[in-house]
Order: sequence, then structure tokens, then C-alpha cells
Amino acid sequence: MASRSVNKVILIGHLGRDAETKFTAGGAAVTRFSVATSRRWKDQQSGEWKEETDWSNVTLWRQENVAQYLTKGKQIYVEGRLQTRSYEDKDGKKVYATEVVADDVILLSGQGGGPGGGGRGGDDEYAPRAVSMPRSAQRQAPSAPAGDDYGQGITEDDIPF
Repeated sequence: MASRSVNKVILIGHLGRDAETKFTAGGAAVTRFSVATSRRWKDQQSGEWKEETDWSNVTLWRQENVAQYLTKGKQIYVEGRLQTRSYEDKDGKKVYATEVVADDVILLSGQGGGPGGGGRGGDDEYAPRAVSMPRSAQRQAPSAPAGDDYGQGITEDDIPF
């Protein structure tokens, strides 16, 4: 019997910096950004609340128009897989880098959720503002009816993901 394995990552967090899109020599778009995810717990000894933030580097391939929507502080959902690559630094030392290679990215909030950006509170904080589709479904998706709007003057035709 063949062995099975799973490599799946799901993150819901806030963008730590504006996304940047560059192009490979072959013309493929590569968008990179970082996502902060936090967890809170109550310390058993002191009874105080503690918080820890993890940062994940994310790479999204062949989506050249998304960087303008993925700006620092916005809350997003990322689904993809972990990938570790290695390279030699300028001193010849081997360096390993692990990143999330995204299959789907969904913009959850139009505003930043960090300090001064709304924070945790509103019930609509997790309501999607713009929704992505799996790449296999993008070509077959019907367009929105005329006048359908996401509440910010952006129609479905304006959203690249």
C-alpha cells in the first residue's frame, strides 16, 4: 500500500507589509508578502494573558494584479502548501528558507486590523470583501450581474482574484 502525505497550510492573519510583484525571466508574475498570525493564552503561573505572533512569508504565482489590494494591515485568508528551498549566501554558507506557496488568497477586510485599524471587535471583521477562486475555476466563473458592487465602488470585474 502506498503511503500518503499531506502538505496543506491555512492562515488567517494580517499583512505585515505591502505585497510586491516581480516577474521571472520567463514573464511569470511572483507576488510576495508576509502574514502575521497571533495566538493568546493565559499563563498558568502568573494568570496574565500572553500573546505570541508568528510571521509567514507567502509566495503567490501568476497573479500579477493582486499586489495593489494586498496592503499592510489588511486581514487575509491564505491557503497553500509549505515549501523549503536552499541557496548559498554571499559567504558560501547554505541557507534554508521555508515559505507558504499560496493556491488561494482571500481578502477578508478592507481596513487594517492592527493598531488604529479597527482591531478585534466588529462582527463583520471576518466577512469577506473580495473572494478568490481556485485557479481551475477562474476561467469558468460567471460574471456578476450589472450593478453588483462590493460596497466600495469595486465590481467583480475589477477584482483580479
